[in-house]
Amino acid sequence: MDTVVALDAIDRRILRALQVHGRMTYDELAAQVSLSPSAALRRVKRLEEAGVIAGYVAIVAPERVGLGLTAYINVRLEKHTETHKRNPMDLFRAAVQSWPEVVECVALTGEMDYLLRVVVEDMAHYSRFIMDTLLKHPSVEDCKTSFVLDRVKNTTAVPV
Repeated sequence: MDTVVALDAIDRRILRALQVHGRMTYDELAAQVSLSPSAALRRVKRLEEAGVIAGYVAIVAPERVGLGLTAYINVRLEKHTETHKRNPMDLFRAAVQSWPEVVECVALTGEMDYLLRVVVEDMAHYSRFIMDTLLKHPSVEDCKTSFVLDRVKNTTAVPV
């Protein structure tokens, strides 16, 4: 398990500000959190080194690049037997890394084993992914899909 990093009020203000606008200058950040630019820089570097800030990215609107359909797919894997050389979960986890349509994969408790967030062009692209990739994987026993109709809330920010 990852170690929790102790954050003070200034660290939290820095994180909230950077989650809203990750490309702000250190001068802008310093003014927003009431620090000098050099102190803001030191704190950000410390947060990066501690792994609190995992990275910086451009957030791409999928619809604007031709990926108009988002699906959440619950996946159930076959159960592990002694005849397998490798665990079905290990095989599935490795395969998911190479599927570009899958933008998020989480392991779950309950009836299904994994939840995939899949971004595709359209229903034909989704069908190809399901039939030619997901269901052809030897570890996959079953899947159930829900399609996104409307994004009610969509954020990358965590409540710090």
